[in-house]
Amino acid sequence: MLRSGIDPLYERYLRWQVKHIPLHVAVIQDGNRRFARDQGLDRAVGHRRGADTTEEFLDWACDLGVRHITLYTFSTENFRRDKDELAALFTLFQEKFAAIMTDERVHRNHIRVQMIGDRSLLPDDLLATIDAAEEATLAYDDYYINIALAYGGRNEIVHAARSILDEVRQGAIDPATIGTTTVETHLHRGAPIPPVDLIIRTGNDCRTSNFLPWLANGHESAVYFCAPYWPAFRKIDLLRAMRVYDQRMRLKERAA
Repeated sequence: MLRSGIDPLYERYLRWQVKHIPLHVAVIQDGNRRFARDQGLDRAVGHRRGADTTEEFLDWACDLGVRHITLYTFSTENFRRDKDELAALFTLFQEKFAAIMTDERVHRNHIRVQMIGDRSLLPDDLLATIDAAEEATLAYDDYYINIALAYGGRNEIVHAARSILDEVRQGAIDPATIGTTTVETHLHRGAPIPPVDLIIRTGNDCRTSNFLPWLANGHESAVYFCAPYWPAFRKIDLLRAMRVYDQRMRLKERAA
């Protein structure tokens, strides 16, 4: 009861502290399975609780003015999980992408949804639903939500290199002109994704796990590690993370 009264006050205090809003926040959503284990729940329930938190997080971030959000939802390493868990996850992903097409919040706020990752690794039915969700939001440009599925940072750079080499062979690119901009325009199938300002990782694991190495590590993004498992993540945790970014920006301003 006491916490329910204090939390809104603390949220307002944190919001007052944050003067610099990151353009692009990337989240490593870790801890669904450990949350389920600690609560005595099935792993599939843990993933669904995590999906509920994702929807809340997107509302919070958009309300705070974050225009680009990238969610590390499923890595290439996650394919090692058992077939029952994979089947439950793919069903959940398909449900959520299908819901995007009729979600009034998406259309009211002009949110573009796009997948990043290796599409060749996903089931055809899931991929068809993803394609439909992307098509339904293709014209929007107020907010961007990037869902990292079947994603690995090094794998993404390899795919970009192959794409550049193909265009070199076709004569579309002069090798002498290849630079950082060339690479960036070939990452993520050309999706318009700016450098990462802030990475958040939940679940008390202090590593970035091969996530957006070009856009995050290459641009020295701020990083915030926190203890709550993803299903237990709160708006207060997001504001604390944004305060870390704000502090970094203030230091840069003083140094300028």
